Amino acid sequence: MKFGIIGTNWITDKLLSAGAEIEEFELAAVYSRKEETARKFAEKYGVKKIFTSLEEMAESDEIEGVYIASPNSLHAEQSMIFLSRGKAVLCEKPSASNKRELEKVIKTARENNALYMEAMKIPFIPTYGVLKENLHKIGKIRKIIAGYCQYSSRYEDYLKGDIKNAFRPEFSNGALMDIGVYPLFLVVSLFGVPESLKASGMILENGKGIDAYGTLNMSYEERDATVLYSKIYNSYIPTEIIGEEGSFIIEHPSEMDRLYHIDRKSGNGRRELTAPRKENSMYYELKHFIDLYNEGKKESPVNSYELALQVMTIMDEVRKQIGIVFPADAK
Repeated sequence: MKFGIIGTNWITDKLLSAGAEIEEFELAAVYSRKEETARKFAEKYGVKKIFTSLEEMAESDEIEGVYIASPNSLHAEQSMIFLSRGKAVLCEKPSASNKRELEKVIKTARENNALYMEAMKIPFIPTYGVLKENLHKIGKIRKIIAGYCQYSSRYEDYLKGDIKNAFRPEFSNGALMDIGVYPLFLVVSLFGVPESLKASGMILENGKGIDAYGTLNMSYEERDATVLYSKIYNSYIPTEIIGEEGSFIIEHPSEMDRLYHIDRKSGNGRRELTAPRKENSMYYELKHFIDLYNEGKKESPVNSYELALQVMTIMDEVRKQIGIVFPADAK
């Protein structure tokens, strides 16, 4: 599958590293607003074709699909440019700034019979499958505590008055959108949409910027879940799914690094269930996407439109409760 890429940052490098392990993957073109940036990145990977116009790239026969890793606020618009030309789109999470944007993207994909998927890697990592298969072992599930708290190196710049894109609302960024989406996705993908939710958090710039950290409490009929996320401090508390008969412990939910089962009846000892996987966890989502394309499918049965919309709807509500407003919300 011939790919074009939009975005020349570290996450693109990681995806291309994963692509190098997939026989069907071919990097065919690079886009950047600046020709110098596009050419430098293309030369790094031995690619001849570069674009500084998204429309020209979307019309080109050089590519069959694109991987979009631009700022969050550009995801929806750029996705629709390519979907409207029938190109397949793998877009980094979060796939849009809000539910309204995402609905427009999905509508465009359906109208043009084009493959579209959000690049959320969690459900494709082998250990996630092991977790789903074994959930019944802990009996009736009563509580989930899921977190991703990581001190951002860009916060150092922020404290010095140098506000990078990661801390700018005009790019639809923030702790929830950038990293809180991972534990939230994990919970929703396993347990669905909650009956109610309550969110709290801290907004930088005296309430006019983006969220630095937050807590989300979600209530279900027979269980509840707490999601913790932050870009201004680290946390070393693992994610835990707690049942009446035991627990599952997950280290680093975005990577599913380690999975342990604790059985109450057998003395609460840990048994590791981590599945072997490739070092680059992006391999699995990329391989799935290419397989979908080769099979002529237009939507992932794993990371479906419905699931993406469920997560985005919750993030919209969280932002509403905390008071996070993006310029994209007014469009």
